[in-house]
Amino acid sequence: MIRFLVSAVLTLGLVTAAAAQQRTVNVYNWSDYIDPKALDEFTKATGIKVVYDTYDNNEIVETKLLAGKSGYDIVVPSGPFLQRQIGAKVFQKLDKSKLPNLANLWPEISKRLAVFDPGNQYAVNYMWGTTGIGINVKKVRDILGDIPLNTWDLVMKPELSSKLKACGIYMLDSPEDLFPGVLAYLGLNPDSKRNEDLTKAGDALFRVRGNIQKFHSSEYINALANGDICVAVGYSGDMIQARKRAEEAKNGVEIAYIIPREGALMWFDSFAIPADAKNVAEAHEFINFMLKPEIAAMNTNFVSYASGNLAAKQFVKPEILNDPGIYPDEATFKRLFTNTAYDDRSQRTVTRLWTRVKTGR
Repeated sequence: MIRFLVSAVLTLGLVTAAAAQQRTVNVYNWSDYIDPKALDEFTKATGIKVVYDTYDNNEIVETKLLAGKSGYDIVVPSGPFLQRQIGAKVFQKLDKSKLPNLANLWPEISKRLAVFDPGNQYAVNYMWGTTGIGINVKKVRDILGDIPLNTWDLVMKPELSSKLKACGIYMLDSPEDLFPGVLAYLGLNPDSKRNEDLTKAGDALFRVRGNIQKFHSSEYINALANGDICVAVGYSGDMIQARKRAEEAKNGVEIAYIIPREGALMWFDSFAIPADAKNVAEAHEFINFMLKPEIAAMNTNFVSYASGNLAAKQFVKPEILNDPGIYPDEATFKRLFTNTAYDDRSQRTVTRLWTRVKTGR
């Protein structure tokens, strides 16, 4: 009996020690935004267990980070939110000595990301893309005929959007992603924080709100793929995913993604480590692993968004790499712009204007 008790104690001790040695990294990322195989490969290579949670808007992440003790070691905020959160000191600076794969990054993308993170001290780009227009080509052509489609006119010109209303228009429920494009369409500075400019953008959206069937930031993917709607204003990768789903369903729906000629917002989702992260070493290992060219390409091939990893391009599927909606040509690239975070005053203005757009009051 004594030998049994001693053996049981020793076994329990070994199990406890093994559990204590289990390394973990807690990741909080956008939904449907990584190839699960990449997580398996990371654990296989490092022995680090990944606890992976998802969200579908930046506001949820920001609320948790500002409250503190989020429990996460990696989060993936978008540009203006990253900028605001850096100002709120919710992130810690990266230890670049632990990130040798930073050498694989795309210099132009890092340069543009530096608008939000000067010196690229706090964040590493994961994916980037644009906010534009996805269309059901046949339905839109049947209604509008042979007119140019590469323009914000499709949704912002009341006489056009009122015709497309019959087949359904969805729009992002995200003023931060919509206002810059509308400002550009109006010939104004897409990064304007002036009250009069923001009001003009809000008024332009209000004029067409009656033609918008729904404001939602993810439902348009399936709605477009199924042929339930014919126009969606949203993220580039989402439109490509909708196209893939339609092709897989073989339902005859042809989807095209348009970067409007007036210009489009360029957005960035980037890895960052919260200031109160518990597993900082593991977080750096995770980021460095995701920067391996083959792994970065694996994720791009899975989610259909462009990677901020230049070295990964050689491993990206040709149909993705050669798709101008994902990797724009040089002329289109020059028409892309970024928007910085709203200050408190302009944020209140945008929130008020957006509430008016959504409620009609």
